[in-house]
Amino acid sequence: MTTRVLDVWWDGTLVGQLTQDRHGELGFAYTPDWLGNDDAPSLSASLPKRTAPFARRECRPFFGGLLPEESQRDAAARTLGVSPGNDFALLDRLGGDVAGALQLLPPGERPRTHAPDRRPIPLDDAGVVRVLDALPLRPLLAGEEGLRLSLAGAQSKVPVVLIDDAAALPVAGQPTTHILKPPITRFPATTENEAFAMCLAAAVGLDVAPVEPRVVRDRPFLLVQRYDRSRGDDGIVRRIHQEDFCQALGVPTERKYASEGGPGFAECFGLLRRVATRPAVEVLKLLDAAIFNLIVGNADAHGKNFSILYDGEGPRLAPLYDLLATVAWPDLSPRLAMRIGKRATPDEMDARGWSAFAVDAGVGLPLIRRRVSEIGQAVVARAHAVAAELTRPGLDEAALSRLAAMVVDRAVRCAATVRRGPV
Repeated sequence: MTTRVLDVWWDGTLVGQLTQDRHGELGFAYTPDWLGNDDAPSLSASLPKRTAPFARRECRPFFGGLLPEESQRDAAARTLGVSPGNDFALLDRLGGDVAGALQLLPPGERPRTHAPDRRPIPLDDAGVVRVLDALPLRPLLAGEEGLRLSLAGAQSKVPVVLIDDAAALPVAGQPTTHILKPPITRFPATTENEAFAMCLAAAVGLDVAPVEPRVVRDRPFLLVQRYDRSRGDDGIVRRIHQEDFCQALGVPTERKYASEGGPGFAECFGLLRRVATRPAVEVLKLLDAAIFNLIVGNADAHGKNFSILYDGEGPRLAPLYDLLATVAWPDLSPRLAMRIGKRATPDEMDARGWSAFAVDAGVGLPLIRRRVSEIGQAVVARAHAVAAELTRPGLDEAALSRLAAMVVDRAVRCAATVRRGPV
């Protein structure tokens, strides 16, 4: 077998080539034109511009990190008839629209330009139900004619566009603008849970991807607006580059949890200090995110659930996404994906834990105490109102009410941890 190639494009410009040799090994190399352009950025903090090609160990965390994870990857691979461990084959079939600004296309195929006459057809209620039914079996609708879509994550989802406020599957090459997420079947009220956590985070002042729960024929789902897309005055949607913390730190997806060698908070704060245009601002945003996740009981905030956005403001912490109160489901492990102050679970947090976290974050303990108190007070003040605002026919009103009561109780208890005991 000869070397296989995928061209890597960034906003219509060829960046480099991803290759797979006859032994199945990945490689990546920038084009001379991209290297010669001083204004052209690196694809990743883990892939600095250089003439020498990158070996598999160096480039796989970034490119493999564009693909779905765990059971989603396995199911997509089965549908496509490829090995779930073959990153190249999966990107060949799914890499037309990924997180960030890139498109991975076969040699000779160029990114499609905007064509006003190429307009997707909005999904009617029956179409939405068809998609919801298909996603558990075919993640990202893998294999559907004309679709080459990929997103990281272990949750079922598919990128879509909105046409007159209705979801639609994109035409070939079109940048998607939203993510449609069905409920997770093995856990109750996941749509309500994620909508509540995301909207509560926004209500208390955190930067969060906008979300909207919807119901079609008594079937709930979540629409998440993509922060890595922008619509210009000309109406054209453009891709904005981003990468998650595991990609930026060169950590492969299967080691995303800190207990398996993935990044912890010390590495995450260090990354922001290294790459962000305004490190002090972004460090404080990550600090608030960690505190909020602890308050709501989100134990699954790992390195792939935080990203860097490379937009006009320069590298910065991307809006938060995939926020869930995972403690609402006792079958899930309560262990934190990234320990906070050496504490393994949210309920273990105490004053000594916050003191240790201050060292990991590189910020003063008085600031942490103040933010825990302020965010906790804001959660107490807004939680029930957010739950009420989300209530609508087809959503589980009782689950929303329970979530609000739970996080209020957690906020009160979390605030007490910064006042108790020696440090």
